[in-house]
Amino acid sequence: MQIGRHRIEPRVILAPMAGVTDKPFRLLCKQLGAGLAVSEMTTSDPRFWTTAKSVHRMDHVGEPDPVSVQIAGTVPAIMADAARHNVEHGAQIIDINMGCPAKKVCNAWAGSALMQEPALVARILQAVVAAVDVPVTLKIRTGWDATHRNAPEIARIAEDAGIKALAVHGRTRDQQYTGSAEYDTIAAIKARSSIPVIANGDIDSPDKAAWVLRHTGADAVMVGRAAQGRPWLLGAIAHFLATGERLPEPSLEQVRAVLLGHLQALHDFYGEQMGVRIARKHLGWYARDRPENHAFRAVVNQAISADAQLRLTGDYFDALVAGVIPDVCAAA
Repeated sequence: MQIGRHRIEPRVILAPMAGVTDKPFRLLCKQLGAGLAVSEMTTSDPRFWTTAKSVHRMDHVGEPDPVSVQIAGTVPAIMADAARHNVEHGAQIIDINMGCPAKKVCNAWAGSALMQEPALVARILQAVVAAVDVPVTLKIRTGWDATHRNAPEIARIAEDAGIKALAVHGRTRDQQYTGSAEYDTIAAIKARSSIPVIANGDIDSPDKAAWVLRHTGADAVMVGRAAQGRPWLLGAIAHFLATGERLPEPSLEQVRAVLLGHLQALHDFYGEQMGVRIARKHLGWYARDRPENHAFRAVVNQAISADAQLRLTGDYFDALVAGVIPDVCAAA
């Protein structure tokens, strides 16, 4: 798949997720096989560009090409300035958020709330495209609610404005992340579009990814929540799409190596105190499918230092391999 001058290969993309797709996680998913990893949403408000959170979000040093940065906001001129600012800080693709369903975003008429204002959508897209010399992409939902599925209209506006690729989450805003994603709207958009269309929503396995691509005719798939605690999923999907072969699930030893590397990257990137705190949610995701999850989290969440967090996590997986994890959790 081509986005401007950037070839996206494989056609498996990590979705932008607030508080999740930070630099350590993007790098990990790219290393494990993602063709593109989009940054978590960054604000267009310049008052917050120098905060610690924004500085971390705008750090792309050493990140493999292409670097895709998502911005959010409602004022065309401010969004244009934000796009220029992020390009100056390493963005090679600018992605515009019109898919976030969070109340604090929608209440400010950003994210998916913008889909209720097609004329404003057009002004924002035109302003951002004109502001930068890198490709601009857009992420949307199917609409605001079941009676207002206007994604095909927004897709036409996006193409006319010069958007280079469109990602569509197969849910309306009022669904949040509940129910099941539907793909007929994505198929209808793809049938009428000359730009790449990326299918998103409930893609949690290689087989599901292949089915969605066949059903929608989309150019790529985007994986979101299913990658939390399973960063190798994107590579497994890519391998299946390329070869038709299903990779085996990673061994406990492989998961241990990936997780410890991820924890170390979080500690290095954020510093010990914040890195330990941010790592806790990732630890929960890695262990969530195991019956010992509750005991594991109870133990690891006690760690207040990077060394302790790494040690307890390593001990947990060592015990899993040995089949004695309940004793380890009790002892710890």
